Amino acid sequence: MDNEEHGIVKLVSKEGDTFDVPIEIAKLSNLVVTTLGEDDNGESSDEPAGASDVEIPLPNVRTQVLAKVIEYCTHYSTVESMTPITTPLKSNRIEEIVQEWYAEFVDVEQRMLFELVTAANFMDIKALLDLTCLAVSVLIKGKSAEEIRRIFNISNDFSGEADESNVVSG
Repeated sequence: MDNEEHGIVKLVSKEGDTFDVPIEIAKLSNLVVTTLGEDDNGESSDEPAGASDVEIPLPNVRTQVLAKVIEYCTHYSTVESMTPITTPLKSNRIEEIVQEWYAEFVDVEQRMLFELVTAANFMDIKALLDLTCLAVSVLIKGKSAEEIRRIFNISNDFSGEADESNVVSG
């Protein structure tokens, strides 16, 4: 088991690109923990290269997004853990809720932010999901229903009267 903690896991993106990630970093993902647990059940723990042979396909995660997820997990594991996000939020500014590096990490294009939310959810990385959802909540706070529909590409199914009364407040 000690060998597994210091091994490498191969994370494979939607496009088929492979990233070699130290297991202790990859284990921020509960998907990785579960997958490694399943692989270990039938395997001999005496095998020296056991964990380094494990490939985990991530069909919902593009290469560029997976690289960002690994960047997050590496920083979280080796530099500093993120301050837990608690509710109610003490501020509308991400920089006042989490450390500067994490605030800058989610300062990305909207498409990348949404893909990071999806990847964090799929890979079951709670702290990353919390951070990306916080960034989305800050993005939509104070926006009208029409602006939110544009952000999320949602068609308008409401009457004009119902529409005007729907503004996200904080």
